[in-house]
Amino acid sequence: MANVLITGANRGIGLALTKQLSQRGDKVWAVCRHSSGELDKSAATIIDGVNMAEPLTYDKISSALSKQKIDLLINNAGVLGTETLSDMDANRIMYQFQVNSLAPILFTQTLLPCLAEKAKVAMITSRMGSMTDNASGGYYGYRMSKAALNAGAVSLAKDLKAQGIAVAILHPGFVQTDMVGGAGDITAEVAAQQLISRIDELNLQTSGQFQHANGESLPW
Repeated sequence: MANVLITGANRGIGLALTKQLSQRGDKVWAVCRHSSGELDKSAATIIDGVNMAEPLTYDKISSALSKQKIDLLINNAGVLGTETLSDMDANRIMYQFQVNSLAPILFTQTLLPCLAEKAKVAMITSRMGSMTDNASGGYYGYRMSKAALNAGAVSLAKDLKAQGIAVAILHPGFVQTDMVGGAGDITAEVAAQQLISRIDELNLQTSGQFQHANGESLPW
């Protein structure tokens, strides 16, 4: 049994991860701003009132853990904007950077004292942050913020290697969630299954690699 902490756990991929990891026997702390009916029904310990855009709210995590160490931290929380060249909202773009790029790094830094020896950190990113894979343009805030997350996650993988902590950088696929209005190729449940498989396989040799949840290596 592992101790797992998941952000953005009240819906979508985060909720599916919470349910599946709980069902296999892991102890899960589910972090969110506001809980949901589905999350309330899960076996997870809910830590609500945590806003990823407000680092001061991170402080309640350590007290909720009651000195228990985390074996797996999944930075899943994220937001999506749909900016185009003719519709460029600077505040909306900055908010995406705040939540998608900076928050996962700051949150991980805050929780470093709570991580167990040889813990794992998983960043749920997107192939939309890939330079090589960008064939359609648009989505300025989301693409840039996920590219920035990827860059930060690679640095984190290098900086944490000496402590035996491995970092996964994972694209979940095009998932049918509220974030994309229910569009997508796979369900959140299937995405969660694949993400868990990749995280289980993660080690220091594969730390810092950019992967699709289906196991495919992705270009930067």
